[in-house]
Amino acid sequence: MLRKNAVIGLAMLFVMTSFTGCLSSDDEEETQKQKIIIAYEVKEDYENTDENPQVMADYLAKELGMDVELYPTTSEGSIIEALRFGNAHIAFMDGAAAWVGWQQYGLEAMAADQKSDGRTFYNAHAVVLKDSEMANAYLDDDETTDPFALLEGKTSCHTGWLKSAGMLLPMGFLIGNGYADVVGDADDIESLRNTVYNFFNDNASIPESGTTYYSYSGAVRCLSEGVGDVAFAKDSTVAGYCGNENTSDNEEWCLPEEDYILLPSYGSAPSHPVMFNPDFMDAETQKKVQDALVGMNDSTEGTEILENILGTPGITATDANTHLGSYGGLIEDIPGISNYFNSKFEITETTG
Repeated sequence: MLRKNAVIGLAMLFVMTSFTGCLSSDDEEETQKQKIIIAYEVKEDYENTDENPQVMADYLAKELGMDVELYPTTSEGSIIEALRFGNAHIAFMDGAAAWVGWQQYGLEAMAADQKSDGRTFYNAHAVVLKDSEMANAYLDDDETTDPFALLEGKTSCHTGWLKSAGMLLPMGFLIGNGYADVVGDADDIESLRNTVYNFFNDNASIPESGTTYYSYSGAVRCLSEGVGDVAFAKDSTVAGYCGNENTSDNEEWCLPEEDYILLPSYGSAPSHPVMFNPDFMDAETQKKVQDALVGMNDSTEGTEILENILGTPGITATDANTHLGSYGGLIEDIPGISNYFNSKFEITETTG
């Protein structure tokens, strides 16, 4: 899921605005000057000046040959609204908010930030133990044995309530592919809880923050300690906690790494994409901004900004279908997911 607090809190907008000069009595032509405004969660002061987003604004101004200013913003919902109504044209957004913008308001993606290994996504997996019937069904080279069907009735270990890799992606897969039936109101996100209990069992682990089995490590620990039969995590979870070359770096609850079997991935969770509204940004400007963002990978100054301000090793060019399609194709089957996100992001129908 999706990253460090500095990255999860990141919200970046680029706005193309025009300022028209006053007409003289001689009907002089209007003069227009392009300006880019970056909406960002700005602090009142920065102890480390390298983390000040004004550094990024100055860099982009130089690369784009335009004035660049910072504009404070406070929520993903306000970013979506700004893009919808043409008050802003580009935003660096959370993956879930970007999906809502793409599906409901026609927003597009031009780029995405990279994870530590250079990817713009991570794969979600169900993790089981070797010699379990699910592992045997996966490894037996028999297409008629389905490891996911065998999860029914087992005890599941989730990373938390409504977490992407730990709940939304696996449950979206199970519901969308007919393994699990929605129990309750299809427009209410709370129906997902009963759906989990109905497909797995009443002992399914849906931990609260701060409890023993919360988060990626908690889900795998839940499996390792025999509390559950399957853990939902991302592709690097087991190796990160239990597969270190120096075994003293592994968690004390870990089993040998080879005891864990990752079933085939059923979807990917995206990194933070740069979204824009094609109704309010022309192709030439979009390409210019995209090139400037991707170009940050190739300079010392740019890579320092990526690390210190954006919390990422790099930027990759992409589009909405490539970056959000797998994720959206799964979570759209979660009961009440659109209502939940609209409420979470406080999206309204006013222009502000």
